[in-house]
Amino acid sequence: MGTRRLVTISLPPDLLDKAARVAREENRSRSELVREALRFYVETTAARRQAARERVFEIIDRVQARTARTAPAEVRKVARQAVAAARRTRSRSTG
Repeated sequence: MGTRRLVTISLPPDLLDKAARVAREENRSRSELVREALRFYVETTAARRQAARERVFEIIDRVQARTARTAPAEVRKVARQAVAAARRTRSRSTG
């Protein structure tokens, strides 16, 4: 893997205890466990971002097909309204 660099992180005691327990059960160090967890997170996050981009492009293609005869300014206006509504809905469900 090449050279390694030391990184210091802080964890809540209960999470550290759980990590230590899992590391013992799997006969590995906490460092190995954290490296694998971080690797998994980075890879799956990148995959989710790529999938989201692909969905956005599909939506854009469908919108362009449906709005071929609509003024671009009107399409942008409706899109902004839809995004604002989605954000309001999202903030209510997470807040």
